[in-house]
Amino acid sequence: MYVFLSDGLNQFAVDLYRELGKTEPKNTFFSPYSISLALTMAYAGADGETAQEMASVFHYPVSISDLHAVLNSLDQSLYVIPDYMEGEESGFSLNVANSIWGQADYPFLSTYLDVLAKNYGAGLRAVDFKHQAEQVRQDINDWVEEETQDKIQDLLPPGSLNPETRLVLANAIYFNAAWRNEFVKELTENKDFYLMDGETVPVEMMRQQDRFRYKNNERLQIVELPYVNTRYSMVLVMPKEQDLLTYQQTLDHQTLSADLEKLSSGELILSMPKFEFEDGFSVADTLRSLGMASAFSPGQANFSRMSEPQSDPLFISDVFHKAYVAVDEEGTEAAAATAVIMEATGAMIEDPPIPLVFDHPFMFLIRDEQTGIYLFMGNLLNPADG
Repeated sequence: MYVFLSDGLNQFAVDLYRELGKTEPKNTFFSPYSISLALTMAYAGADGETAQEMASVFHYPVSISDLHAVLNSLDQSLYVIPDYMEGEESGFSLNVANSIWGQADYPFLSTYLDVLAKNYGAGLRAVDFKHQAEQVRQDINDWVEEETQDKIQDLLPPGSLNPETRLVLANAIYFNAAWRNEFVKELTENKDFYLMDGETVPVEMMRQQDRFRYKNNERLQIVELPYVNTRYSMVLVMPKEQDLLTYQQTLDHQTLSADLEKLSSGELILSMPKFEFEDGFSVADTLRSLGMASAFSPGQANFSRMSEPQSDPLFISDVFHKAYVAVDEEGTEAAAATAVIMEATGAMIEDPPIPLVFDHPFMFLIRDEQTGIYLFMGNLLNPADG
């Protein structure tokens, strides 16, 4: 049911991942799903060229009415707990929340607000950007902080909202999951992690022997680590023939999908680093580069499906995103938030275990096996950079 939509969302995820690799090399982490949800709430009010550009960037193949209903169904499916976890202390938590903050006297169309309420669970919070922009900014940041268990703080920086702001569309996602088979802490030891410049940094390297789905050839090595809720997993991808940033620039959705579909199952001695870091950036320039230009242009943006014809037309002034990830012997904690700001214009062991060591920069992602959605993506260039 969700294949056509998840495929488009994942194409956008890889496009965004590739585009972010053009910036200064650093540890990178983001939630393409969070960014997609926040901007699709804006897309619900777009029309004309603006809607066409947004649909193209997000690879949406369906009509507006069908899209939001299917996306809502997909989102709700993420919460379905497998039968084997019912009634148990699960070691798994997932929260996806949306909110709408609109200028109290701005004439938003009821049809637009109904789409967001019905499909995104977000009712309009009437606020006063004209006179209390700083207070509203703090309120939005407080909402994000609460929805992400305090992991995402200060999503909107000072000055990001002003008296011309009319609408903020926000999404927050929180993920906390134990591994299906945890790493034994006593086996964790200090090892070298090799940076792209040839230098090394010490890292706490976790180690365990178990059966995993994996790939190991002359081009790259991949391993999939299932969580206790086995519909979710973390996938590590470490290129061998080229450095990670070169791999990132040449990656496309079809290649990644093919690599993830063709994993073998075998006994591994897996070594990977513990790491924790956060990342934050404006997505606006990246979205422009991907082809979403008119939405950010006063006088060209067409969000006429949001408000009454006599109202001041809206455009997207910025898109802020922030994400956090921590990986240790017990599992993974990850969180992210996105805010779209709109302003008015004026088994048995048969073979010896295979050692698989992730001690060079690698890509990683957290995905839902059932829908295929990539919830989070990132690069680990240096585990010493927290």
